[in-house]
Amino acid sequence: MLRTSVIRSTNLTRNIHIGYRKMANIPSHYDDPIPIAVIGGTGLQHLPGFSHVATLEPTTPWGKPSSPISVLHHPSPQSHQPVPIAFLSRHGLHHELAPHEVPPAPTSPPSAASALQEAIKPRDFVIPDQIIDRTKGIRPFTFFENGMVGHVGFADPFDPALAQIVRKCGHSLEGEGVVLHDQGTIVCMEGPQFSTRAESNLYRQWGGSVINMSALPEAKLAREAEMAYQMICMSTDYDCWHTSAGDVTVEMVMGNMKANSENARRFVGAVLNELSKEEHQRQVLAKHLEGQTKFAGSITGVAGRSQEAKEKLGWLFPGYFE
Repeated sequence: MLRTSVIRSTNLTRNIHIGYRKMANIPSHYDDPIPIAVIGGTGLQHLPGFSHVATLEPTTPWGKPSSPISVLHHPSPQSHQPVPIAFLSRHGLHHELAPHEVPPAPTSPPSAASALQEAIKPRDFVIPDQIIDRTKGIRPFTFFENGMVGHVGFADPFDPALAQIVRKCGHSLEGEGVVLHDQGTIVCMEGPQFSTRAESNLYRQWGGSVINMSALPEAKLAREAEMAYQMICMSTDYDCWHTSAGDVTVEMVMGNMKANSENARRFVGAVLNELSKEEHQRQVLAKHLEGQTKFAGSITGVAGRSQEAKEKLGWLFPGYFE
């Protein structure tokens, strides 16, 4: 079992039962708790100073996640024991999964996003604090179904304390090329097509800062799973509202991501280094969120809880809904 907090460049997960399979010469099991994890692309699995110690393939009641999980060791800034960190490629090892195809496993680097405001230039980073949901119900968005109802508060979809740590790290790199916007509203659209020009202008009127296709359902599932969750967005373009900049294309997105990859690695590395400190242990383990889901799920009486729902939720929350 892994008891983890996941920073999804940042996100957080807990209680993962692991099924093992040997892959190459890397061990397929890891016995110690893993306190931190990153959901993102494959490039961040090769951060300087990190060593790859295991590759895991979780099995869950919701199926397998989108990729094997790489466990890396990060030197602790305060002890001789390395800090294990888990990395998951959200869209698969080769980016073969569209946003609506990403499995809703209870795990949730910088996430690519289009800027909806002039001040957020391509290659800037944004630490969003709000989300507007423009997905269409195609993606599984709750662990509570088929015999269990749960209502979890979602007024502030990102974890404020985790966000403060991430902002601090970003600002520490401003002299090295990182440009950071402390707040913003992210519009999460269904995709996989980009927005129409009318939609893009509408989202600007709503106060959207950036738009992408991956903030949800991750943020909702993380909240239900009692995980402290924060996203780092990297602006790759101005979306199609900014006609003088040209319509967004895959070539444009990938070009800016590649050009800004070193800043992204430095940013994520700084965040992981900070979260590895003992002073942040309670935050990393999301102690402030423990128990909220047990109360939220108590709305369904014991007699009405299906065996299937209890077994699934029992895997994620042992003892909560017996």
